[in-house]
Amino acid sequence: MNKYYYDLHIHSCLSPCADNDMTPNNICGMAVLGGLNIVALTDHNSCKNCPAFFAAAEKNGLIPVAGMELTSAEDIHMICLFEELSDAMEFDSFVDSKRVKIRNRTDIFGEQLITDELDEITGTDEFLLPNATVLTVDEIPAVAGRFNGLCYPAHVDRQANGIIATLGTFPEELGVGCAEFHDKENIGEYREKYKGLGSRRIIVSSDAHYLWDIRDREAFFEIDDEPYSSRKVRSELFKILRGEKQ
Repeated sequence: MNKYYYDLHIHSCLSPCADNDMTPNNICGMAVLGGLNIVALTDHNSCKNCPAFFAAAEKNGLIPVAGMELTSAEDIHMICLFEELSDAMEFDSFVDSKRVKIRNRTDIFGEQLITDELDEITGTDEFLLPNATVLTVDEIPAVAGRFNGLCYPAHVDRQANGIIATLGTFPEELGVGCAEFHDKENIGEYREKYKGLGSRRIIVSSDAHYLWDIRDREAFFEIDDEPYSSRKVRSELFKILRGEKQ
């Protein structure tokens, strides 16, 4: 068993609210400088920069996780993570059909840049990504599961797009095993106040939109990594997130 330091909520330059310097290679370089081992890319309603991110992570010795910050119909942010990049890209295509497509105003919201593994811009998404989809928060866990993924509410301790701020509670019946906090200092207070959090595993991540937002070595998982491979570690991580291992 070894400690693997993580940040499972990072936006790239594809998210309009993220800095254009948040390219896959820059993200990975900053993660290495911060001493991280496992990093997830979670752009708004898209996985289109995940292939370049996987290539950049491999060059930098990081274990990448393909993800998305999906906006529910209620305007709640849900982190969706996938063990396999191919599953994430299939999920991306599915979510694209569930988006409410309004053209992006780059002068107001920012650019939405798709890059290759060298950080060269290969395209853009012309429709505003963070808009609410037609998928409800109750539907999303099962939908992610159809693509071999898992999901959980993002930044439950924040007002903007947090499930507790939006619904006034953390639904006990919600089919998720985890909940994400932005600030670990809030965990005790929220567990006491919102019984729906129960024994769900707590994930602490940055929601980074700028390179300096990415977390340093703080939150970690203890993972059985023998015999070592990136795929082995990622597989063990998902067993933990699914509650199959402590």
